[in-house]
Amino acid sequence: MFATAAALLTGANPVGSDTVKWTTSFKGSDGTTYTATNHLLPAARGDGRQWLLAWTGPAKQPAPDFLAVIDATPKSRTYGKVVNTVTVGPGMGNEPHHMQYVWHKGDNIYAGGIMSDTTFVFDSKALPALRLVGVNTPMDTPCGTLPDAYQTLSDGTAYATYMGGPNVAGPCTYTNGEVRIGNGAGGSPGDIVLIGKDGRTLAEIPAATKEGEDPAQCGNVPALPQSSCANPHGIAVREDLNVMVASDFAEARNFMTPDSPLREELARQTVRVFDITNRSNPTLRSVSKVSDGPRSVLEEKAFFKESRVVMEVAMTNRPGNKGAFVSSMAGGAVFYTPDITAPAPQWREVFDDTTAYKKFHPDGSVTGGGDNSSWLAVSPDDRFLFHAVMGQSTPYGKPLDKTTGMVYVLDIRKLLGSGDRVRCSVDELREVYAGGSERDCPELTAVVPIRDTTDGGPHWGAMDNFERDHRGMYRETQQVKRLALSNYFVAGSFGGGGDHRICMFDLNRAGKVNLDKSFRDERTGQPCVSFNRTSWPHGDYGDSQPHGVLFAVSDGNLR
Repeated sequence: MFATAAALLTGANPVGSDTVKWTTSFKGSDGTTYTATNHLLPAARGDGRQWLLAWTGPAKQPAPDFLAVIDATPKSRTYGKVVNTVTVGPGMGNEPHHMQYVWHKGDNIYAGGIMSDTTFVFDSKALPALRLVGVNTPMDTPCGTLPDAYQTLSDGTAYATYMGGPNVAGPCTYTNGEVRIGNGAGGSPGDIVLIGKDGRTLAEIPAATKEGEDPAQCGNVPALPQSSCANPHGIAVREDLNVMVASDFAEARNFMTPDSPLREELARQTVRVFDITNRSNPTLRSVSKVSDGPRSVLEEKAFFKESRVVMEVAMTNRPGNKGAFVSSMAGGAVFYTPDITAPAPQWREVFDDTTAYKKFHPDGSVTGGGDNSSWLAVSPDDRFLFHAVMGQSTPYGKPLDKTTGMVYVLDIRKLLGSGDRVRCSVDELREVYAGGSERDCPELTAVVPIRDTTDGGPHWGAMDNFERDHRGMYRETQQVKRLALSNYFVAGSFGGGGDHRICMFDLNRAGKVNLDKSFRDERTGQPCVSFNRTSWPHGDYGDSQPHGVLFAVSDGNLR
């Protein structure tokens, strides 16, 4: 165990008059000594607070990547203030991407650098201070690149999706002895990695089938002897069901940049289900496919039909429910299967983003096609589905005044209540604009446009899964009352620049969402915390780009 943040503030070496600097290190398997340096402000003093972590990188190099620790305690005098920045080194340009979707007491924090192929692991027991306790390097994952999302398990380890192919083109041998042929870093096939609490690889798990997949839909550049759509992005786990689900994105190196051709065969439509009875040797149980819907007749480019680029997955949580949702980034649709444990899951479209857009574009001029839909999450009580959408971008041929991003909420209780006898299906064009007509279809309870962005809206989000009692102690809750959203995707990508803000939203029991205007930038006084600023606790490094966000609580304040 290490000292509390308060102790550090009184006992560490001061940096100037404002910050206290404190460094931890970890020697990676590549022989490099990695560091994480805390820069705590005096505002970090005091217990009984909740924190929002933002994994972020500089807008301009050279400058360090860092985890920003923001006071997320309503009515705190420093609510919305960045009280610590934890810079990582020695390398720069990691392109900070995701952390785990939800944090629980005792969890380490897994934070991925998508471009550096590196995962940093932090001990969070003394928040707002963080300690580096592990690093997973490219040498630790020879069969996968581009780490994306993380799901922690009850034993503190984590599964991670690696979207890209092996470090070196050719055959690669996984931990269980199986072999797949890949076309190299950033290509195909990606894999799943089980990472230990110290950052070491416990297992590399093949995501590709042995026999290959449909070459017409599973294009690879350069071509593989056995075509593969295995480019896992989103990940969800139900340990009680011994199930892990991963959604396939695209062959990223041939998709992410503005000048990349929108090749239909690179836009994945597949979902992978694994049996995780043996946690260190999951087996691929099924590869299923989502289908196009009624809006496909309106799309001039096949790339924007409903099924394209299955970016995110979210599973139900309660023991009686076995359903799962996936969403398509280019297709702008949400799909559902009532039983993810079935040998061959059947997906049906249950919502089109067009319905949400129509709330503030009533003429129907904006559809879900190419809307860059992103973060997807089911509330712990299985009541709501949350979805963030970045908005259409100019490479998709949309005018600038139609790039509006948004966040919306669906009430999914009736859908889940149908069990295996789901009737909801968006299969008529009128349902694209008005929502599914069947009685068990999700109900749109709220949609909030994110209008004041310049190049892309909210990409990622987090649910606040904690509540505070009258004594200032916290515990986990199934009733989410807040969401945090970050407006940034990936440097150099189409529609991904965003405006570098993190906004807080209040959620009531009816599923209505309102911007929390008290979560204000400490410099401008405007709602939302802007990462476009000159100075940080670690120095004058200028604008930064927040991607992953996560709610957490100091260990001593959490029951």
